[in-house]
Amino acid sequence: MEKRDLYDINRVLTGETIYKGEKIPKNRYITVVISFMQNSKGEFLIQKRSDEKDGRYGSTGGHPKSGETSLEGMITEIREEIGLKIKPSELKLIFSDRQDSKQVFFDIYYLKKDFNISDLTLQKEEVDSVSWLSTDKIKNMMNDNLFLPSHVMCFYKMMEILNKKGVNIG
Repeated sequence: MEKRDLYDINRVLTGETIYKGEKIPKNRYITVVISFMQNSKGEFLIQKRSDEKDGRYGSTGGHPKSGETSLEGMITEIREEIGLKIKPSELKLIFSDRQDSKQVFFDIYYLKKDFNISDLTLQKEEVDSVSWLSTDKIKNMMNDNLFLPSHVMCFYKMMEILNKKGVNIG
């Protein structure tokens, strides 16, 4: 069973842990990571979650395991969920925030990389399929309520940040 580190309101490790699925204690937080991977055509890698998870669409993400940093956790999630091996220098942390109502710190990462999705190995317990999709197609799917709500919020935040930086987002 996976353990997760607990943080205080200032994102300082407390030395406490909980197991996946346990309620987060009062005045404690966990970390959530999500990545948006874009190819040179401006498309983003979107995954359909397995039916056991809820069958909705989103991006690759999860929770760092106990002892992992946010970046290490993101690399682990990408490798476990879709079988893509990446270097820490390829991922760019573009946004961090705290959501008190959910007792989480969340980090949004961006990766610009071309790869063939047929070469990926999907973790069937988590991911049913993956596709490269245009921002217009993603927005339409979001409007149709096919995406995880938290991923919708993160996607629009990522787009806002990349637009400000002058990055072509398709």
